[in-house]
Amino acid sequence: MKQHCFDKLLIPVKKIDSGKGFFRWPDKAVISSVQQSDILPLQQLAGDLARNSVKAHIVRDVACPAELGIYRDKKIKNHQAYKISIGSDGIEIFAGADAGAYYAVQTIRDLIAIHGRSLPVCVIKDEPDFNRRGVYHDCSRGKVPKLSTLKELVERLAHWKINELQLYIENVFTFKQHPDIGKGFSPFTPDEILELQEHCKAHHVRLVGSLASFGHLENVLSLPKYSHLGELPGFRGFPGGTTLCPGDTGSIKLISELYSEYIPLFEAEDFNVCCDETWELGKGRSLKRAEKIGQGKVYLNFVLKIYRLCQKHGKRMNMWADILLKYPEVLKELPKDIVLLNWEYEKGGDNTFRTKEIANAGMPFMVCPGTSSWLTHGTRLDNSMANVAEFSAQGRKYHAEGLLNTDWGDQRHRNFLGVSLHSFAHGAAHGWNGKAVNESRFTENFCFHTFGQKTKLMAKGLKILGGTYITCGKVCKNQSLLYRALVEPILPDVPTESSPIDMMTSSGLRRVVGQLSDAKYWPSYKSMDEFEQLAIKELVLAAKMDCLSSEKALAAKTLRSGKEVKKAELNQLAREMHSISDDFKELWLARNKKSRLQDNLQLFQKAQRELSMLADKY
Repeated sequence: MKQHCFDKLLIPVKKIDSGKGFFRWPDKAVISSVQQSDILPLQQLAGDLARNSVKAHIVRDVACPAELGIYRDKKIKNHQAYKISIGSDGIEIFAGADAGAYYAVQTIRDLIAIHGRSLPVCVIKDEPDFNRRGVYHDCSRGKVPKLSTLKELVERLAHWKINELQLYIENVFTFKQHPDIGKGFSPFTPDEILELQEHCKAHHVRLVGSLASFGHLENVLSLPKYSHLGELPGFRGFPGGTTLCPGDTGSIKLISELYSEYIPLFEAEDFNVCCDETWELGKGRSLKRAEKIGQGKVYLNFVLKIYRLCQKHGKRMNMWADILLKYPEVLKELPKDIVLLNWEYEKGGDNTFRTKEIANAGMPFMVCPGTSSWLTHGTRLDNSMANVAEFSAQGRKYHAEGLLNTDWGDQRHRNFLGVSLHSFAHGAAHGWNGKAVNESRFTENFCFHTFGQKTKLMAKGLKILGGTYITCGKVCKNQSLLYRALVEPILPDVPTESSPIDMMTSSGLRRVVGQLSDAKYWPSYKSMDEFEQLAIKELVLAAKMDCLSSEKALAAKTLRSGKEVKKAELNQLAREMHSISDDFKELWLARNKKSRLQDNLQLFQKAQRELSMLADKY
């Protein structure tokens, strides 16, 4: 059996010794393990077998003859490693711990998806590149997922051998001591966090807590009760700015009180305190102190206070590394048990290749690429793939303890979860066995395993949708101009050089419309689970949003040049905007709490009103 028989695996395995022949599942099969913890993955396997007309019976007796048996092997030291032996008469799984057994079953499930009832005879020995393989999911930019959504996401991530989930929390938690902080944002409750944690544990995923603790606190500092704690009130239009004043004793007191309620919910040893993008640091109330000892030292002193809080709660502090790389002289003064999260979201980005500096400082660290889905409707696909691949290579080279793939929701979180799934899977593949990822066919494999697509049509659609940020005629860092252009005024009160509409080209916009107007790329979803059905609907709407953004931009270019646009065309654009607003609301509420939905709907409504008013004018 040739190696290429395994090329369709979405998460590549480390070592395969191929044999001759096949094992064919009988109509009725016994699958067994004496471990209670193995029952859940065996139930998953039984479900997959049922879809292949095999009725599987689960027994907890390894002495009973079985088509598949799971055994513990103390010789396998890595608790995530496993060995699979597929012979012509059955399958044996060996693992040193529960997690390894779980991952072995996921591999068997994928082999069944590829080969059906006849699996190739082989021996697979497998273990991950990184012990921590995570997803970081933004829940604070307006969109707060329902608990059911997060549970379903965890099951997909675990199937891809992801073993860590972090939720980005700024203010979306119900703090008893500070109840105003989460009001109006549909915050998580303690019970929701605890229930999600139990679900994560069942699938060998660690739920690691994360809470903004220095910067990115604009929603908190906008409240009158807390605005006095800001470093530079009024910064970027926020009453208290975005960053805590490190010299105000009330700042660390607030963080201490938030931690006292939040941290104890999490069983994981690690806790992410964030502390990234402290833009105003040393420019406001701490200016004099920064002039005396340096901004880096001001930053360090507050971080050390946070470190002591983590120690108090028995947590290993994790934090973003961007500010520390800005002031590398303070790296040597950090406690050596802080885990630095080195993030960079552009392919070829500087911080990716500064990983060596963190390693040389003797700090534990994770490499943190991104999905490139935020500030887009359909992601920046090739940028994300290159970003993940570059960072995973740096992580392997300098011995990172993990890869954390980040998924943000800047500017009202208009981007959909379904759009991010491709990058979640791609990050999972690079977290497990990065050297073996086939970049050229990964998208086809993703569409096959996630949506059951056996042709390349959907993969082509994903690549087109994920490339509109280039096709539109102007590439900008960290965004697609089509995202902003969808709600940009057609005739702004004051012309600006940074207008997304003006920056894009007419030929590029027409090409976007021509490519994405064809619905043939998106498959029928009626036979899929609801989670995947919603993902298809989200991709379809993302394509419609990019099309409408392009059509609207073309009309705007015409009007801005002093020419007229037909009344019927403007009215049609207004109707499309209304339709997209309705579809957006439906999909938002299908996966998420109400939260800040209205913030987005108001933008759509404003754009629709402008189109209608222009139509009346002409």
